[in-house]
Order: sequence, then structure tokens, then C-alpha cells
Amino acid sequence: MSVKIVLIDGQGGRLGQQLAEAITAAALPCELLAVGTNSVATAAMLKGGARQGATGENPVLVACRDADVIVGPIGILSADSLLGEITPAMAVAVGQSKALKLLLPVGRCNNQVVGVGQYSMSELVKETVERLKALC
Repeated sequence: MSVKIVLIDGQGGRLGQQLAEAITAAALPCELLAVGTNSVATAAMLKGGARQGATGENPVLVACRDADVIVGPIGILSADSLLGEITPAMAVAVGQSKALKLLLPVGRCNNQVVGVGQYSMSELVKETVERLKALC
């Protein structure tokens, strides 16, 4: 049985694209679904190698129902983050999902995790893929 990974990103989708590229390159035995808060983010993640993609609030709600793992910036847990792209319903869907959440501590949305150092985007992507390898 394949692990269903839901990758959520917004704005320009650059983080999601880097994650999709790294997950695809790692050849993990998983189903990778890219869900963008806007069409630009979805397109970037598809360009990064995700085979399926959807855009908007309802796809986030639906995908979170049966995801095994949700991956994205920590802001996906906070309503109105990502410059307002994360709706309250999206944040609730992510938060209430039974999926394991691999949240990257990107501090651009006024969310900072105490005890976490400042890492480059590539370091965060590498660590995320290592954790996914352990799961898959």
C-alpha cells in the first residue's frame, strides 16, 4: 500500500516545487498530491514532479481527509497566513487531519518555533525527504 503525501503550498509555490523535486528524485513509494492555494503554486509543484495537482480551498479540505502525511510550511496551520491564502477552513482541515504533519519552520508568516535554528530552504527540504524515507 502506498503512502499518500499531500503537499500544500501557496504564493509562488517555490517551496512546494523544491519539495516535489526532492520527493520525486528520492523515488519514494508514495502517491504525491500537490495542492496549491493558488494556480501558480499548483503549477510550480506539478513542474517539480508531482503527478497530481489541485487548487483552492476545497481540494485542501478533501485531500486532508485521507492523507497519510501532510507536508508544507508551518503557516498552513494558521488561518490568514501566507498573505491571507490560508483560509480558516484550510487551517482547520490541516490541523484536524489524522495525518502526520511535516511542517517546515518558514518564519515569513509570523510563525516561529522556539528551539529551531535558522536553516536554508534546501536544508529543510533535505530533512523533510529524510523523514519521508523513514516513513515509506
